[in-house]
Amino acid sequence: MHFTAGDIARTRVADGPDRFWESVLSLHRVWEKRPEPDLTGWRKHVIRNAQAPLRLLLPLVPARGYFPDFLTPAASAEGFEAGLDALLSTPRHELRDQVGRLAASGSPPDGWARSVAEGTAPALRRLGGALRDYQRIALCPSWQHVRARTERDRTWRARTQWSSGTDALLRTFGPGIRWCPPVLVADYPVDKDLHLDGRGLLLIPSYFCRRRPVALADPSLPPTLVYPVFPGHPARSPAAGALLTADAVGSHLARLIGHTRAAVLQALGSDCSTSELARRAGVSVSSASEHAAVLRGAGLVSSTRQRNAVRHSLTPVGLALLDGRASQAPGEPSHRRR
Repeated sequence: MHFTAGDIARTRVADGPDRFWESVLSLHRVWEKRPEPDLTGWRKHVIRNAQAPLRLLLPLVPARGYFPDFLTPAASAEGFEAGLDALLSTPRHELRDQVGRLAASGSPPDGWARSVAEGTAPALRRLGGALRDYQRIALCPSWQHVRARTERDRTWRARTQWSSGTDALLRTFGPGIRWCPPVLVADYPVDKDLHLDGRGLLLIPSYFCRRRPVALADPSLPPTLVYPVFPGHPARSPAAGALLTADAVGSHLARLIGHTRAAVLQALGSDCSTSELARRAGVSVSSASEHAAVLRGAGLVSSTRQRNAVRHSLTPVGLALLDGRASQAPGEPSHRRR
């Protein structure tokens, strides 16, 4: 993805997960015979309870490769209903072209997919109903968990952009997405170039996106990059798991890690230097540096050197610990508390 100065100014992280992108990318997880361990229970639940919508949606979303852009409309940023209205209003020539591209990519459309390509009212009503049913069965029960995971990631990256700029934001994605100014290089199944041409880039965090980021196929559409939350998924490590399940805010947090260290952690509401951290927490600079080092070792704080100063910020796990949220993971029964 090739940036201009205008693109840097117009790049932003989405406000949260997108229900249509999560729907499509979760269908990829349904295809997997051996899903990642945290999705095994969720996949069994979906296959058992969502047979009817899966029969209609899976032919449009193959296990790998191309899927139609009309399934992930930009209007979905305004909510599910707005996205569904936009999808069902897709011009017929776009439906026809995209389903045709699906066929050319090696996924011959069946009679149902051909009826979607024709854009008939009955076919589009069935598609809308299938998406609504799939959302209700596959995503709604675990949406709180999906939002919590993506929100920690989104908040961390948005704070990085706010405090240190878009250049710093684009360096936070790890080896799979590399910022080599003025080009953002992402690991992708095909080799292609996208010139943003002043339109900027929307970065969407996704729970069901795994391993590689995903972009729209049509370069004329608003530039979008959907990326996996937490590169390498550190929230699955045993230590992070213990932290994410802790009900630790206020006095609970102090009992967990000590009053002074809790004050240092809570003082990191935004990126700051060691001296600023000491002033906020009411401790000496040497004490602030020592506590930051311990918190960094626990994965709660990240520190970077900028010129002659070291600046500290919360990691997604640190944010989760401060938030003290409990959420239901996909596949967990609704009565279970984390």
